[in-house]
Amino acid sequence: MVVGIGADGWDGLSPAAQQAVSSSRVLMGSQRQLDLVPGEFERVAWPSPLVPALPALFEKYRDVCVLASGDPMFHGIGTTLVRLLGERVRVVPHPSSVSLACARLGWALNEVEVVSLVARPADLLRPVLTPGRRVLVLGGDPATVAEIAGPITVLEQLGGAAERVYPWSGQDADPLCVIAIEYGGSALSRVPGLPDDVYDSDGQLTKREVRAISLSRLAPLPGQLLWDVGAGSGSIAIEWARTHPTCRAIAIEQSDERAERIRGNAASLGVPGVEVHIGRAPEALEGLEKPDAIFIGGGVTVPGVLQSCWDALAAGGRLVVNAVTLESEAVVAQWYARLGGDLVRIAVNRGSSVGKFTGWRPHMPVTTWSVTK
Repeated sequence: MVVGIGADGWDGLSPAAQQAVSSSRVLMGSQRQLDLVPGEFERVAWPSPLVPALPALFEKYRDVCVLASGDPMFHGIGTTLVRLLGERVRVVPHPSSVSLACARLGWALNEVEVVSLVARPADLLRPVLTPGRRVLVLGGDPATVAEIAGPITVLEQLGGAAERVYPWSGQDADPLCVIAIEYGGSALSRVPGLPDDVYDSDGQLTKREVRAISLSRLAPLPGQLLWDVGAGSGSIAIEWARTHPTCRAIAIEQSDERAERIRGNAASLGVPGVEVHIGRAPEALEGLEKPDAIFIGGGVTVPGVLQSCWDALAAGGRLVVNAVTLESEAVVAQWYARLGGDLVRIAVNRGSSVGKFTGWRPHMPVTTWSVTK
């Protein structure tokens, strides 16, 4: 049994929730939650780290009621316990802190973006901050959030006797708080093809127009994983991950300096979860989680790279290769003859000043080969 409980404690529970708690022999939860419930129980406070300890706890104890903050199935322990114990888990929810925050602010719950920063980096906020967007942050530090998002409102101890809602101006906040943002700054689109100058780069960067076309061929879908082989500045992996919060990417790069640059770019563009794997393909690909799509931006002429990438894809997986040199085009041509797919040559010219006038300056053409397994 998992029962949601708010800052109003026992008195705020419904009769059904009170009955579920009272009929249990063992209570589990944080010490703060355990202190909210009167009565004679065996009380077990969560250990740290929590998740690795859960199987042993539920082997040891029976007739357990787990106390959870608010709605246990909304960024809560309930989802973890269902994954672990399956249909044995029954859940009695309480209004979530997000529902209570929207009620206090007069915000439509269905129009609010929610970001959990519980044990997660604050840079995750960056992609959701768009002009006029309303965002609620769970588990964030007000000072860190305000540095990224600008003016914020703090809602403390929602539903409890100590509830406070106030514009934050540097004061200490209660740890049990929700942070509200009405963003008024500038933002970058999630559509692939970000400006080149948002990346820190040593020149190894897939240019904006080519990047947009390459990502359209990679076709990111929620929950899928990309390998970005020969990642350079990491732009393909980063913009794949920006398309949806559940999209994941592994950037494979042999240069330590570039790997560190990828990490910095990923954090500044709001996807710090992009994994950077240092090594030279194809050896560096061994043991990695199998991808749904692969982009090869560098190293296509290295023996074994294309074969290893093709072998790693399951049916339905997408492979996209960009070739700039004659040697890399020759490799692509051989594979295109063998597997088919789509072959496109991209030639980009950008306008720039020629004295008092404007002329076209061409970039090196790029051959893009894309194929679905």
